Amino acid sequence: MINQIYKVIAFLRRDFKTELSYRFSFLLNLAGISFSVIMFYYISKLFGKAASPYLEDYGGDYFSFVIIGIAFSGYLSVSLHSFSGAIREGQMLGTLEAMMVTPTGIPAIILFSGLWSFISTTVEVIIYLLAGVIIFGLDLGKANILSAITVMILTILSFSPLGVISASFIMAFKRGDPIAFLFGSASSLLGGVYYPITILPSWLQDISHLLPITYSLRAMRYSLIKGSTLSEISSDLFALGFFSAFMIPLSLMAFSYAVRKAKEKGSLGQY
Repeated sequence: MINQIYKVIAFLRRDFKTELSYRFSFLLNLAGISFSVIMFYYISKLFGKAASPYLEDYGGDYFSFVIIGIAFSGYLSVSLHSFSGAIREGQMLGTLEAMMVTPTGIPAIILFSGLWSFISTTVEVIIYLLAGVIIFGLDLGKANILSAITVMILTILSFSPLGVISASFIMAFKRGDPIAFLFGSASSLLGGVYYPITILPSWLQDISHLLPITYSLRAMRYSLIKGSTLSEISSDLFALGFFSAFMIPLSLMAFSYAVRKAKEKGSLGQY
């Protein structure tokens, strides 16, 4: 256990030092967050009343609806790209093969490689919410913190397997990753990030219920806007838990298979 903690610290220290060398990137991310918050605030002023009938379950306020959607959809984006990005970087820097021959298991390498990205995304989520609250009066006074933290944890667990499968494609084919494109596009269109899924045709709503982001955002909005308890969002939590339990072992099997095939071909460090 202690050994694993040291490994986590080593990965985080490495990634933190890398981030420090790109300080301008942090400023650009901060500017992007500010731009998004300001833009959607005024969009909510323009279309807020027209959207209210569709948002009764979320308090009727479009600004709070969309800001939470944008902020927490960042977990999907980082899940889809952080693991494959770490693999790609390791191939290009020549460090991937060295990591694979260490006593650290493949699941641990995958997890630790993306850990910093999830921490930085959590910071960005907090900045989104704070900007909304402090500058534009986003009302989170009823927020149930326990429910929100539980949803966040299950969100990360349910999104991460998609990123691991995405990394498997990068490991096997070097380029051309359909997972990130398909799930990223489908989740943005059908997952309720920018608008409630109830405005979609029924057949598209059926598809949206196959995506973990649909349950994640609904549960998070209920937790932060309405103060819903764990029992009140239990159906969404169950869906996220089921997706995690099913996909995590499957994704690790897929990645192990991709690594084994890359070793057989001698292409583990190629890019």
